[in-house]
Amino acid sequence: MDFVLAGAASCGACLFSNPLEVVKTRMQLQGELRSRGSYQVYYRNVFHAFYTIGKVDGLAGLQKGLVPGLMYQFFMNGVRLGSYAIIESSGYIKTDGRVSAIKSTLAGAVAGVVGAVMGSPVYLVKTHLQSQAAASIAVGHQYNHQGTFHALRAIYREHGLLGLWRGSGAAVPRVSVGSATQLCTFSSAKELVMDLQMFPKDSWLVALSAGMMSSVAVVMAMTPFDVVSTRLYNQPVDQRGKGLLYKGFTDCFSKTLKKEGFLGVYKGLGASYFRVGPHTILCLFFWDELRKVYARLK
Repeated sequence: MDFVLAGAASCGACLFSNPLEVVKTRMQLQGELRSRGSYQVYYRNVFHAFYTIGKVDGLAGLQKGLVPGLMYQFFMNGVRLGSYAIIESSGYIKTDGRVSAIKSTLAGAVAGVVGAVMGSPVYLVKTHLQSQAAASIAVGHQYNHQGTFHALRAIYREHGLLGLWRGSGAAVPRVSVGSATQLCTFSSAKELVMDLQMFPKDSWLVALSAGMMSSVAVVMAMTPFDVVSTRLYNQPVDQRGKGLLYKGFTDCFSKTLKKEGFLGVYKGLGASYFRVGPHTILCLFFWDELRKVYARLK
């Protein structure tokens, strides 16, 4: 049941955060491997990107990739948060009754790795669909898929089963770092809020406050990995499924730093916070509240 509750909470958050995921993906692909000032800027900032996508691609363009996004959230976060809930319930993350930063970080990272591998195929499709745009505002490689299942079939036909897991080498560090940071800071922040007795123990404001604190840490730790992950998933490939721009995670990271500088790995930081921040807050809040409801109904 922990897996279902976690998946449902993540899907609820995804409905609100998906337009920001579209914006984030476009901004991370803009000017790929080009030095600053040498490419046309279609998206000046988060708000301009929203306006541009809505104007050119239509309002539906802001919800591109929603179906694989919901599938990814249910499978990846269902496994990730569900696994962490079981580990937490067993008392593993605590030492002498207090949350251990090392144990909660390790538990979050392990849960993140499992979730990342499970959700990688639909994350691949989600990235492809969200990068697709009208030619006048297109950034990154354009795959022109007609939908989620068309994309999955096309990738499978062309590159086989392993082709569906292309880019998972970047997803594992991305999700493990993000998961470790998120769950460690959320558990610690929740404990801190309860210690300070700012709200009643079972108040929904405890989880909301802890989620807000966690979201800042998650965005700062995860954005460089997120940029690399987006680019590896979206890069064009040859007939054997090998990337034409990057050989792997390290190659992408080093090329981005070399061509675009340090700020290159933090591209779309504002969009990342506007997307990851609310998603983290809503996801952790829904997850905590659903667990409370389920505990009362048992």
